[in-house]
Amino acid sequence: MLTRNQLIEIVRRHQESEFKSPLQRLSQVTAELQEGVLKARMQPIGSAWQKLPRIVRDLSADLKKPIDLEMHGADTELDRQVLELIKDPLTHMVRNAADHGLESGPQRRAAGKPERGTIRLSACHEGRHILIELSDDGRGLDIERIGAKAVALGLTTEADIGKLTQAQVQRFIFAPGFSTAENITSVSGRGIGMDVVRANIDKIGGIIDVRSDRGRGTTFIIKIPLTLAIVSALIVEAAGDRFAIPQLAVLELVRVRGGSEPCIEHIKDSAVLRLRNKLLPLVELRALLAIGGGREPAADLGFVVVMQVGSQSFGLLVDGVSDTEEIVVKPMSSRLRRISVFGGNTILGDGSVILILDPNGVAHAVGIPQTTQSPLPRERGSQREQPATESMLVFRAGSPNPKAVLLSLVTRLEEIDARTIEHLNGRPVVHTAASSCRSCPLPPMQ
Repeated sequence: MLTRNQLIEIVRRHQESEFKSPLQRLSQVTAELQEGVLKARMQPIGSAWQKLPRIVRDLSADLKKPIDLEMHGADTELDRQVLELIKDPLTHMVRNAADHGLESGPQRRAAGKPERGTIRLSACHEGRHILIELSDDGRGLDIERIGAKAVALGLTTEADIGKLTQAQVQRFIFAPGFSTAENITSVSGRGIGMDVVRANIDKIGGIIDVRSDRGRGTTFIIKIPLTLAIVSALIVEAAGDRFAIPQLAVLELVRVRGGSEPCIEHIKDSAVLRLRNKLLPLVELRALLAIGGGREPAADLGFVVVMQVGSQSFGLLVDGVSDTEEIVVKPMSSRLRRISVFGGNTILGDGSVILILDPNGVAHAVGIPQTTQSPLPRERGSQREQPATESMLVFRAGSPNPKAVLLSLVTRLEEIDARTIEHLNGRPVVHTAASSCRSCPLPPMQ
């Protein structure tokens, strides 16, 4: 593949080259060879599930809980290397579901549920990725207990915990050392929590999220790449250097120009991109990597790569975009692995070696919370990291003193005429531009 990419780069510079036709045939043969090699590496995910029925039977006997295990999509194939890396996380999650998630028989009868609890495991292809869901019909996550534990561990404060959404509180279970088990047994309370599961899934470039309804059950969603060897990447430029961004994390590419939509705005000292009436946090790749010095003011500012990590979106400002390529991922040197913004390196068609940006590392470096982690910045739970920073929207209302609100809680900014404010049941309301039939309550006005 690397040799093919090199030949493509040569022919690209010579449009009338006589090698163009043979190269097209070579590309086709290379693609067929690549597909064949990948198929040879593929194994059904069911081979990683073989031990789970026995584990569930043993847990059912030890915990005195009747448990059924349902498995769907066992014939879904993925790379052998990825398969080996997800065996242990899946086993740990099944044990957690049996011990923490499912109630005992008498408790289920009292709640109007079938006496036998069910753990459901499913897998399917989604493009070049595998989507794995592990769910149970148990008690669901205890939000109050998780919040209290998070406060006790110093992950948040009593004042802040009430401001978080239910989904944000649930994601505290991925924090390092987090466990709500009261007693240490062979199943629970051994100091091995969901942070270990998240770390293992992060290693293979996957993401994990959780959804839970109190009294109805919990579902974990894991999305992992089909293979770790070859990925499709977007090649970008910054300060004369090129970098690769895995297309898995790229939502869209936006060109920004001075004075036209979409435009870059500044809230306090933080840059944001206004895209279709939505504000996205923005970071410049030059500034993130501390290369090339400051950007000269220009009408053409460059391109914004809109990226998504979990449910969070942000923009990465680059100088230019070269092309998309199928690249062979090579691991980082052991001396450079501590740099979280890079996930590996590759060789381009012209023979140059470039670094591959890690979307999770970039999101963390710019202070954007990930769905696979605590909703608060990682630094709060670690003494080895830098102090946490948060982006705020600063405004004035009612008095000359400035006030602030978390930027992550702001959907958009709208300018309205104060004369359009109406009163309904003693409360001020305003019709939004997005939905004229819905009224949004405003806070009490002074």
